[in-house]
Amino acid sequence: MTTEPIRNAYDVIIVGARVAGAATAMLLAAAGLRVLVFDKSRYGADTLSTQALMRPAVLLLERWGLLDALEEAGTPAVRKTTFCYSDGDDREVIEIDIKPRHGVDALYAPRRTVLDPILVDAARDAGADVRHGVRLVDVLGGGDDRVSGVVVQSQDGSRHEVRANLVIGADGRSSMVARHVGAAPYVTGRYSSATAYGYFRNLPVDGNRWYFRPGTGAGALPTNDGQTLVFASINHEAAGASPGELRKTFASAVSQSAPDIGSALENAQLAGKLWSFPGMPGFLRQSWGNGWALVGDSGYMSDPITAHGITNALRDAALLSRTIIEGNDLANYQVARDDLSQTFFEVSDRVSSFDWDIPTVQQYHRIMSEEMGREEEALLQLEDDSHLAA
Repeated sequence: MTTEPIRNAYDVIIVGARVAGAATAMLLAAAGLRVLVFDKSRYGADTLSTQALMRPAVLLLERWGLLDALEEAGTPAVRKTTFCYSDGDDREVIEIDIKPRHGVDALYAPRRTVLDPILVDAARDAGADVRHGVRLVDVLGGGDDRVSGVVVQSQDGSRHEVRANLVIGADGRSSMVARHVGAAPYVTGRYSSATAYGYFRNLPVDGNRWYFRPGTGAGALPTNDGQTLVFASINHEAAGASPGELRKTFASAVSQSAPDIGSALENAQLAGKLWSFPGMPGFLRQSWGNGWALVGDSGYMSDPITAHGITNALRDAALLSRTIIEGNDLANYQVARDDLSQTFFEVSDRVSSFDWDIPTVQQYHRIMSEEMGREEEALLQLEDDSHLAA
């Protein structure tokens, strides 16, 4: 890690060095821009995450030359996805093989302690100035004035004013950058799901498994270190107010919607803690302005029940980076993002209501599959037209 002082000026400053921020930094630095990307957390720290990589996300990692690193870290290749639908005693199981297409022959569900460092290292290798343990104190400008930089605080408590032509907020759903520039949501979800999840040893699964039952949902995904991620989701209003109450529903929700996983949990061992997310409505925020932009959950968050968060982040990093590098109006980025987001967002919101029967949620899944196909085609076109080096 560099010990040199932060410079006084860059072409682009990115607040947040997680998936969206690190990927954006990598792409912009590879194109020759002077980029500072920083994060208040330590390098490789874990974080709440939906974790699954859908095909568009894997496609981008493959195009960027990062898929080998993911596999070398021991991330299992997922070559089958199983949807399990149940309603009372009725149960339907649909198995889908992951067919090779456009260089992608598997899906993945990497731990964030694996994926985030891969992207951060790629950003640094591309020439970005990457800093951890650095906190955003203030954004310079905003409102009616052009954003012109940031004030940051290093681990030793010292503060630095750093200027840039563009400040990008990649600092999550509660983005300080978004608050400072007044980036308001113009689409907001009506519902939200509450989720609890953990990583378990001694619980092998054959590919990704998704479970849906009226009132509950669950999943089991193979991940690093021979562990399986198991999650359960219920409607936010039924979850209880505290993390403790939400965790109490975990085993019950898994047993109801995924009885095979529920019974296997008796012999499995929880690795670490049980994580919980109480839920919040998703949104689409205004994501560009005079000297600023938002990427990742800062600008767009869909409900985690559909596990598309990382895919959204990587996709939007690609869209925003291309817009900046080509010198196009930042409004074009938001238009492209929304075109690939709004239908998926609406369907995710409906799924998170848990107010559906099995035929209805199956129809929602068909719509999401179609939207992911459209997303994949858009990214293929974006990458085929690009001359970026990973």
